[in-house]
Amino acid sequence: MTLNAKEIFTASMVLFAVIDIIGNIPIIISLRQKAGHIHSEKASLIAVVVMILFLWVGESILKLIGINVNEFAVAGAFVLFFIALEMILGVTLFKDDGSSPKVASVFPLAFPMLAGPGTLTTLLSLRAEYEIQNVIIAVLLNTVVIYIVLKTSSRLQRFLGKNGISVIQKVFGVILLAIAVKLFASNIQELFN
Repeated sequence: MTLNAKEIFTASMVLFAVIDIIGNIPIIISLRQKAGHIHSEKASLIAVVVMILFLWVGESILKLIGINVNEFAVAGAFVLFFIALEMILGVTLFKDDGSSPKVASVFPLAFPMLAGPGTLTTLLSLRAEYEIQNVIIAVLLNTVVIYIVLKTSSRLQRFLGKNGISVIQKVFGVILLAIAVKLFASNIQELFN
């Protein structure tokens, strides 16, 4: 059980790209306007608990329904691929249900926006490739970033501007696309071995 800086960095970048907290700033601003207030602490805490819990029990749930981690990782590669396409092309493939709560923290902020299907799929895919403690550190690092962004979202939007957010989304979209291809390639080989 050793800490690996390269694994932590890679897992952090993958999660940062999937969670896409910077790209979600406009959605966060919109939620703040509709709901009136966002509980940044509560949303961050719930998101980190869901992610770490899924890291531990996700594989057991998969075994229960007869799916191994490599099969899930291949499916996760497809999800990441489509999320990356959304980010690069600026299209919407996944639709939200349009609900607007009075206080945005648990739903839709912590789940499904921060710890949604894409993030949970990515976590299990990362667990298939990296040591679990490195993935947990990556989750914690991303939670700190999530908290900071939630607290300063309106200032960040003014600072980055529409074009800045768009550029960041596209850059991370390309990185995510490359990661999806790598994830698919490495896990599809495992399935055929």
